[in-house]
Amino acid sequence: MSNSDELGHSGIANLTGARIRYRDTGSGPPIVFVHGLLVNADLWRHIVPRVAAAGYRCLAPDWPLGSHSIPVPDANLTPEGVADLIAEFLENLELTDVTIVANDTGGAITQVLLTRHPERIGRVVLAAVDSYESFLPQPFTLLPQLARVPGSVRLMTELLRIRAVQRLPIALGWLSKRPVPPATVDSFFRPSRESAAIRDDLRRFLLHAHRRYTLDAATRFAAVTVPVLAVWAREDKLFPVSFAERLVRDLPNATLDLVDDSYTLIPEDQPELLAERILEFTRLHATP
Repeated sequence: MSNSDELGHSGIANLTGARIRYRDTGSGPPIVFVHGLLVNADLWRHIVPRVAAAGYRCLAPDWPLGSHSIPVPDANLTPEGVADLIAEFLENLELTDVTIVANDTGGAITQVLLTRHPERIGRVVLAAVDSYESFLPQPFTLLPQLARVPGSVRLMTELLRIRAVQRLPIALGWLSKRPVPPATVDSFFRPSRESAAIRDDLRRFLLHAHRRYTLDAATRFAAVTVPVLAVWAREDKLFPVSFAERLVRDLPNATLDLVDDSYTLIPEDQPELLAERILEFTRLHATP
């Protein structure tokens, strides 16, 4: 469960087959954050205060991707199912003209969301995300096969207890350029380690984490009319800049902004820069 006080007060959204815990702070046009696999809303702890202070309402849910606190045994945890949960979350909270900010796996789900339920979305920031053939990227491509092996998810979550393992490429080593603080890492990894029900949710998502979903979404990009900003790390080890360039070519109203001295988790490595880019983009594309 996300526990950073900077994210605001806690709420629960009662959705189809799922109760989603979220943090809510600020007032003004809404910005909804979509994190990736095995992290939660704490990923945004350095972004949300800056953006909220600039006059925006920031909502940071713990999506059911393995680091959430409320099990969702009845939820559809395919990428399409999670995208539908996000769309229902926006409807449930009566949010319109929303800015979606996504990172890592959350970006793959956001691409599916954009091509299924664009009606409440005003603009999108894709900050170093899975796309096209790169869902999941190397070295994480083995996770869906691993999820088919009984007991393997529990073994993986136990291994992630070890600090040295956390900095390996198969964990956070290629995701963040600098070590993530231990308290935040514990916030990310503890739910799946301590709860069999959360591990089962994680396993169910992993079984469906396949490039067919991102490739299918890409066939519908020509119909996406909202402005999209791709913020990408020049040094990204998981998602080469060529994928960002491809997204910007295929999405009709997209631009690319490259960030130095960062890997995939730009909210960890370059939070000030990312917050600045989010604010510039939302102001540039504000609804009159």
